[in-house]
Amino acid sequence: MSSLSVQHRNMDESLLVQRFEDLPSSSEFESLIESRNVPAVFTGCIKDWKAFVKWNPFNGGLDYLQERVGSCNVEAMLSRSAPVFYGNLRSHERVLLPFSTFIGYCKQRMQTTGCGHDVSSRLEGHGETGLEHAEDFPEQIYLAQVPVMNVDNEERVQLESLREDIELPPFLERKELASINLWMNNAEARSSTHYDPHHNFLCVVGGCKQVILWPPSASSMLYPMPIYGEASNHSSVALENPDFSIYPRAECSMEYSQKVVLHAGDALFIPEGW
Repeated sequence: MSSLSVQHRNMDESLLVQRFEDLPSSSEFESLIESRNVPAVFTGCIKDWKAFVKWNPFNGGLDYLQERVGSCNVEAMLSRSAPVFYGNLRSHERVLLPFSTFIGYCKQRMQTTGCGHDVSSRLEGHGETGLEHAEDFPEQIYLAQVPVMNVDNEERVQLESLREDIELPPFLERKELASINLWMNNAEARSSTHYDPHHNFLCVVGGCKQVILWPPSASSMLYPMPIYGEASNHSSVALENPDFSIYPRAECSMEYSQKVVLHAGDALFIPEGW
């Protein structure tokens, strides 16, 4: 439990995140986990994936990825607000760049830092920096939600050749998978607070990731953006530097949060609305 930090002074105990060292069966997942509608951590859940070994940046993983899909163009998020990447369209650009170019940024980062701990990948007005200047600011580029598989929009899939390196955990065998997406960064990156309208299964293939979770009941403290906007599922509050004079309820938001640290091989079930 050392990597699970819980703040729950005002939180119902039924909402506390559970950590599972042993993987459940599909029936146990449905009856004991999914039915609770509460996040759950599965330690070492994906260590049997080919991706866990082949994508390892310390063991030739970047070369492997470059060889497999380096010639593909991928849609990346480009933002001056890095290391925080906000989901609303006015705060970033979506740009196409060769996947091999991004891998080059990752290799450069590893060489300059002397280690690869800042390189992590996981399986959720426009910036003034244009793509032609991106090579001067590689830390402002983030591969966010690049499709590996998408049932509803196959034409949008950019990294289909990586699908064979990813497996569905046995306890999800009864579930229909709608999409698989890749997130990958070459420097520190943080996503703005948001919820999704469907269940998610977040898998960390390399590096580590901290996730801060709020239950749907705490939504009002996070001031969701207007429902008629393009990012209505995102919080209006910049939690790295909140302005409590504008968002007074946000001052209490951390009391209802839970922090989870995921290491390579771990997975997190995030229910709809969290």
